[in-house]
Amino acid sequence: MGKLIGTLLGVIFSGLLGPFGWLAPLLGLWLGHQYDCQKRDKSGAGWTRTHSDSPRSAQAQQLFFTTLFRLLGHLAKADGRVSEAEIAQTEALMRQTGLDAAQRRAAIRLFQQGTHPSFDLPAQLHEFAAGCGRNPAPKITLLRYLIAMAYADGTLSPAEHRLLHQVAAALGIPTALLDQMLSMLGAQTQFRREQRAGPKARPAPNQLDLAYRALGVSHTASDREIKTAYRKLMSENHPDKLIGQGVPEQMVALATERSKEISKAYDLIRAARK
Repeated sequence: MGKLIGTLLGVIFSGLLGPFGWLAPLLGLWLGHQYDCQKRDKSGAGWTRTHSDSPRSAQAQQLFFTTLFRLLGHLAKADGRVSEAEIAQTEALMRQTGLDAAQRRAAIRLFQQGTHPSFDLPAQLHEFAAGCGRNPAPKITLLRYLIAMAYADGTLSPAEHRLLHQVAAALGIPTALLDQMLSMLGAQTQFRREQRAGPKARPAPNQLDLAYRALGVSHTASDREIKTAYRKLMSENHPDKLIGQGVPEQMVALATERSKEISKAYDLIRAARK
């Protein structure tokens, strides 16, 4: 509406600028656009942003963010207490996603709601599953972030394992797929820690084994099979694809970071095979 009114006013007053009157509608269009942006920011969902102006897209992203932080809190409390590593993981999550002060407060509030004994996990999962409809991509993406939280302290406790299976079952994700994700993401997390320990002239056998597991392939896989697995993982973590699946823009930064680790694992395997 702002752009429309701005353009019309520019046409009306274009005569006042003489030979430069043709610039008036363009100036009106630009001013109207600025007005629309400010109005949308003030009336938006607060800490949910989207490339699309579609209310349905914004609602899907809001639901994803709400479900994620509540489930992160519930998962952190699964073994009885929220560890320092899990708190650090959540803080890193908020830092990497670039949340401002208001958004951080909202995320912390959701996290705390998930840790409360009265939190209704089945109801939250039912709402999220209904919002996703038949699209499995947001469900799998949500599960990936939960698995990353579960591995925050380097181990997967029995309580966390049971909770992840409960979440997967409620979202209709097969057990075989969940087990594969647990293996791959666990290996990716350990591989990242090995890489941060410092570069080595020659990778240790354990590090190379982690690289294969991070891509979800075996040592006996062909070069073509490894390349196919690598491209599939990179496609799953592509920013545009994730946003199109209802993942908030803030969460895309984590997928980008994950892509870097996948690329490092792939490069390590290629170098070893040469």
